[in-house]
Amino acid sequence: MKKSMRNLAVVAGGASAAFALAVSPASAVPSTVWTVSPSPASITAVNSGNIVLSVNGVAMTCTKSNGTGTGSSTTGNPATVGTINTIAFGATGAPCTSVLGNVTTVAATPWTIVAEDYTAATGVTKGYVGNVDATVTVGACVFRVTGKATSTYTNSTGALAVNSVAGDLTVVSSTGCGVAVPVGAKPTFKGTYLFKQGTVIPTIVGSNP
Repeated sequence: MKKSMRNLAVVAGGASAAFALAVSPASAVPSTVWTVSPSPASITAVNSGNIVLSVNGVAMTCTKSNGTGTGSSTTGNPATVGTINTIAFGATGAPCTSVLGNVTTVAATPWTIVAEDYTAATGVTKGYVGNVDATVTVGACVFRVTGKATSTYTNSTGALAVNSVAGDLTVVSSTGCGVAVPVGAKPTFKGTYLFKQGTVIPTIVGSNP
């Protein structure tokens, strides 16, 4: 009987440990204090690699893109740690392109940089670019996209990697696009921007009080 009780205790102890391991990641407390350095930050951003907006299998690719914005420390979750005040797609001699022709995009800013989760071991903040609003023209086709774009920011490189998923963005108006870009379509927006203030890479650190 004593041996059976000891075995039961071992099993129960192992189960408790396994349960604690299983629930501990989910019980992690999200950051509510966000420290941006420098703060306030005056940010310039340039693309690293192509910036691509895809709608119904049609890729609209920009080899050049740049922007300006600001960053500042704040509290809350989700928390707006920065804004994108200007953003341009394409450049003289390097227009954005697609199989339907050259692409012109006009952004209605500001867009927001929103933080939701921070991993200290990697210095990576997960969140999204919010308040996205842009009007895209491809030949006679003109459509407007609004929503957000899932993203991460890496302190060591200053890279804001935008990797939206289907449903983040929606086509809210469309003229002359036919079935290629209908209202309600769910575009994806992917690309990486490198952030700097002068020669300094801004950082974002999440913590709890």
